Amino acid sequence: MNSWSRPRNDLAAGRVIVSISLGDKAPNFTLAGTGGQDYSLNDFAGQPVVLVFYPGDDTPVCTKQLNSYNRDIEQFTEMNAQVIGISAQDVSSHEGFANKHGFTFPLLADVDKDVAGLYGTLGPIGFPRRSVFIIDSNGIVRYAHRAMAGLTFRPVKELVAELEKLSR
Repeated sequence: MNSWSRPRNDLAAGRVIVSISLGDKAPNFTLAGTGGQDYSLNDFAGQPVVLVFYPGDDTPVCTKQLNSYNRDIEQFTEMNAQVIGISAQDVSSHEGFANKHGFTFPLLADVDKDVAGLYGTLGPIGFPRRSVFIIDSNGIVRYAHRAMAGLTFRPVKELVAELEKLSR
């Protein structure tokens, strides 16, 4: 942990939460996800990852956000980037959401909100905030956006621009 990452007590959940910063090594995790498999961040070593924390399946803004990323997935694949969605719903909920909308990237179930805590995306009362992290091919956080209110999301154009910076 560097001097910009300070643990804080999350009294609502009774755990310590660390907020990672740009330049930090991204915390590894393993979570169950769509497609009947477990996914680890380390599975994607050697390529950039767009890690998308979203509040809930089939909610209006989350649906719009993930549909926009899915619709423009080729812009991410052209940058060799893997998009991964994470929220607190279980795999069954994610499977229904992904099948309904045809998502081509995995949705992971962080039901205990442990990974959200590692990335500092939990709000004051323990609800996940809409957040996006870009992790480079070496596992370093190069972009972080944590929304204070989840009514908007980071557009594909902005995320691709950040990915392009990694290849310079």
